[in-house]
Amino acid sequence: MAAAGQQALDRIYSFRFIYVAILVFILLYVFSVRGVEHLLDQHFRRVVVEAIVVTDLETSVASQIQERIDERVRDSVWVRLGGIQVTTIVLGQDGMSWIYVGGRAVPPPPSLDLTELVREAERLLPATSDVVVAVPHNALLANAILIAYAGLLLQILWLYQRSIARRESRRLASALASRNEAAERTRNIEHELEEIRSNLLTVEPTEREHAEEIAGLQHERYKLQRQLSALSGREEELRGKAAQAIELDQERQALEDLLDEATTELSSKEEAIRKLEQSLKKASREPAAKTGGRVREAQQLTRRFATLYKNLEFDERSIDDVVALRDETMKLKCEENMKRLADDADNVAVRRKVGGLPPHLTIFELGFAGKGRIYYTKGKQRRFRVLCVGAKNTQNAAIEYLRRL
Repeated sequence: MAAAGQQALDRIYSFRFIYVAILVFILLYVFSVRGVEHLLDQHFRRVVVEAIVVTDLETSVASQIQERIDERVRDSVWVRLGGIQVTTIVLGQDGMSWIYVGGRAVPPPPSLDLTELVREAERLLPATSDVVVAVPHNALLANAILIAYAGLLLQILWLYQRSIARRESRRLASALASRNEAAERTRNIEHELEEIRSNLLTVEPTEREHAEEIAGLQHERYKLQRQLSALSGREEELRGKAAQAIELDQERQALEDLLDEATTELSSKEEAIRKLEQSLKKASREPAAKTGGRVREAQQLTRRFATLYKNLEFDERSIDDVVALRDETMKLKCEENMKRLADDADNVAVRRKVGGLPPHLTIFELGFAGKGRIYYTKGKQRRFRVLCVGAKNTQNAAIEYLRRL
């Protein structure tokens, strides 16, 4: 009973080790990708800071900065081969002059006159920069980390199964040696008993010493027979454990197959999670009770903006905020600035970069009609993405909403 219980515990412990190893593998992969992303972010920030330091004023400052960033960031091995995504934004010292925006370079001034170059340098230098680095899970670098940890996990599981098989083999060999020793001892005792019986046939039956010796030997034989039975049971138990080791090896192979399937499903599940999070955010922003007129107006604005402004993406929150501007003058001013942002973004007077946000968010504020605010960032499919619209009295609520993106 105790041997069967110990066998069950050994089986449970082996499964626990495998589950813990898979969990540690997943955690190491996720945090390693995040760590590499953080290190690359620091690296490219240093590279961009070095690239925007210009001392030669005989050529266009903007052209020098653009060429340096293209050479050191866009043509970097990490970006070309590793699949790293680097978004770079460089502004002049006035905070309104775009020099380099996410891979799109601003053309240099048409005139190459030294006076014009000096004026350009005074207007742009010292430049400020912002860099955002992301390591997608389908990038070559992330896949290399995943394959390395997967290989390490499989090696550890293989070594663990080999140690189990060796331990069970040693137990089986020990039990077989004990059984053979007991069997040899039993044969010797039986041989001695046969000799004693043959001697008893020739001596007096009344010899007590012989009778006591026979009784002792019979008792010892009985004990050895019991030990032999116990050892036989132990042998059967160890043979069962050897079969269990074979089953564990088959289960390890099945777990390796499951691990391969899990790695292929990891990226698809992360994409599904991202879509569900976006759907949840959209659902949380929907008003509890919309009137029929505001719903129709929002739908009309959505179609209108999608038709007129091909370079802009509009969040549902931004459409609702424009509808909430009951003043028609404010709406016209807001749409006028959106048109400028879509058609002539280089000459738009950016009010400021929104501060107090998490480091992964780069959001800018564009003013209209004195107290109006348009909050936007770099788009995913188009050039810019309009996040929300507000006024000075709703600025705190808008920033709190942006923090949750």
